[in-house]
Amino acid sequence: MNARRTTELGLIVLGAVITAGLYTLATLGRTASLPANLVPFLVAIVALLVAAHVATRRLAPNADPTLLPLAALLNGIGYVFIARINQDLAALQATWTLVGVGAYVATLAVVRRVRDLEQYRYTFMLIGIGLLLLPLVPVLGRTINGARIWVSFGPLNFQPGEFAKIALGVFFASYLVERRELLGVAARRIGPISLPELRHFGPVLLAWGVSVVVMVSERDLGSSLLFFALFIVLLWVATERASYLAVGGVLFMAGALFAIASFQHVADRVSVWFDPWSVADSKGFQVVQATFALAWGGIAGTGPGLGSPGRIPAATTDFIYAAIGEELGLLGAAAVLMAFLLMAGAGFRIATRAERPFETLLATGLTTILAVQAFIIMGGVTRLVPLTGVTLPFVSYGGSSLVANYVLLALLVRMSSGDMTTEAAEAIDETTLRAA
Repeated sequence: MNARRTTELGLIVLGAVITAGLYTLATLGRTASLPANLVPFLVAIVALLVAAHVATRRLAPNADPTLLPLAALLNGIGYVFIARINQDLAALQATWTLVGVGAYVATLAVVRRVRDLEQYRYTFMLIGIGLLLLPLVPVLGRTINGARIWVSFGPLNFQPGEFAKIALGVFFASYLVERRELLGVAARRIGPISLPELRHFGPVLLAWGVSVVVMVSERDLGSSLLFFALFIVLLWVATERASYLAVGGVLFMAGALFAIASFQHVADRVSVWFDPWSVADSKGFQVVQATFALAWGGIAGTGPGLGSPGRIPAATTDFIYAAIGEELGLLGAAAVLMAFLLMAGAGFRIATRAERPFETLLATGLTTILAVQAFIIMGGVTRLVPLTGVTLPFVSYGGSSLVANYVLLALLVRMSSGDMTTEAAEAIDETTLRAA
């Protein structure tokens, strides 16, 4: 039996036990009685995670054993707190978790060789830009909480930007692999900084520029920062030139100052970051309530089900980390942070061990997306950085984010296992046909 898969199964069972225990304690704290659906809840969790594990064992037998259990644990903790706050949203989140796990399995089954994605670089660029432009379409786009990042098809609402980040990540990685030598050659100097020919930046700058402009026009600052970080990190890794980090830092500061001066909602976010107390009854209300919640939590927390996360606006989405900090305290909040650090470490380890440059850049990009997004929202809740409206991966309520992150996870798992051989793929296809 594969030792990695055995380890993964043990970690999955441990994560399911932690989730079920937390769910039980939260219900006891709220109603002083055991949840009536505890056994079905536990069975559903175990069945879903075991299905994902079996798919990984079959389709990616040599994959990293920590990625899926960590994602499952974060997903479980998020579900418990969503159920703690809003039962209706919890039911929807359970459905999206099922869809997300299905997307995880489907991605592993479809993407047999990650290197095949490289030849569709411009297709992914067009898909990514198209998804970003979709919320601006008059009939389809929706503005919710001041951000026009939603698309509605009848009763279904989703954020296409969550999937655009993966498509653009594939494009950036494939294009930079092709042009990394040209981008690494200094053709001109601006002061102490050496730069290559600007024409080699054309398609990358087009995709990045459109994404940032669209995101700013949609008032989605978190995603703008996420795409900028993705672009700079991949450029640095591809060329191994630290000067790009310096140029990126200068561009970021210039863009930040321009945005503060040009967009009122950006200036409001920065002023609230500096002093939320002066506007505690209006613009700073969310941040102040989150700060109080973290303070009440202390070291060990008020206890699951014993806090007041309902006082925090958007407690199931933007501020779910504050709800976790209130009821689980610094220890629980630090545990969530460590889970993300372990996922980031696993992702970068996959990048360093990849045999092909494209896989190195793609693993780096996908991990950067996951890590930077988690940092942006956790840093915003704790006032380390200005608050921006992104979800906490696998934890916050949101179907688009959950499904997209499971697809991202499957790509990392595939790269950690290596490409599936043609013989293995044919054997799986034959088994599937016989089962059908």
